[in-house]
Amino acid sequence: MSPISSPLSSPLSRRGFLAGTAATAAAFGLSGTAATTARADTRATDTRATATLYIASDSTAQTYNSGYYPQAGWGQTLAPFFTSSITVANHAIGGRSSRSFIEQGRLAVIHQAIRPGDYLFVQFGHNDATTTNPERYTSPADYKEYLRNDYIRATRARGATPVVVTPVPRRSYNASTGQFNVSFPAYVDAAKAVAAEEGAPLVDLSALSRTYLNGIGPEAAKGVFLWLNPGQYPNFPNGVSDDTHFQQYGATQMSRLVAQATSRLGLPISGEVRPVAG
Repeated sequence: MSPISSPLSSPLSRRGFLAGTAATAAAFGLSGTAATTARADTRATDTRATATLYIASDSTAQTYNSGYYPQAGWGQTLAPFFTSSITVANHAIGGRSSRSFIEQGRLAVIHQAIRPGDYLFVQFGHNDATTTNPERYTSPADYKEYLRNDYIRATRARGATPVVVTPVPRRSYNASTGQFNVSFPAYVDAAKAVAAEEGAPLVDLSALSRTYLNGIGPEAAKGVFLWLNPGQYPNFPNGVSDDTHFQQYGATQMSRLVAQATSRLGLPISGEVRPVAG
């Protein structure tokens, strides 16, 4: 286990912590998204085959307000790739790891709202790998167990389907070959391993996005990531060179890859992916 101290350091304290996550969520002022609330309110009277796709993740999937345009996360641009039978409830938030998302009660908010037939797409790794930040860092071994127990098994216990998503890569490439590197390889491997061990559906966004990025090359990838010239956008007057986050075009490309992979999973939601994404 990780040397970082946390309230989940023993099975007993961990069970006690999980039992209190609803109170923790209230303490943080957290609540479900508007889409989540609307979904819960209409579920009893809606006879269509509807489902909510919840997203637990970090800033690479987050929904950004207009003050950040053109920055966007893949969860923000995902809904148009699905039919109207699927509601996307994006709970991704920047700076969170698989561990801190639980500790802050954010997973509890999802688990309070999620219902049988719904889905939880979970992607972490960027912040888990931040060894210099004890509030975020989660060892690969601990990351694997959080995915197993809290995101996969606890979601299944509520009758919903967890989908493991490997962490999307950064704009990191081999200068000699131009081929993109695997970002956070220990976490990519852990995500794939626990999905296989638990028989959970897997979207290997790490591999899919690297294939896409290798196809367009490092220079064109600046249009995917948040590379902006000074004066190009009012929200970034000085420009920015960000190899981690996406602009709206790039987020849409990542959403397309997630949707395409979902269409091949053989799940009920697979048939709700719009043909344009396939």
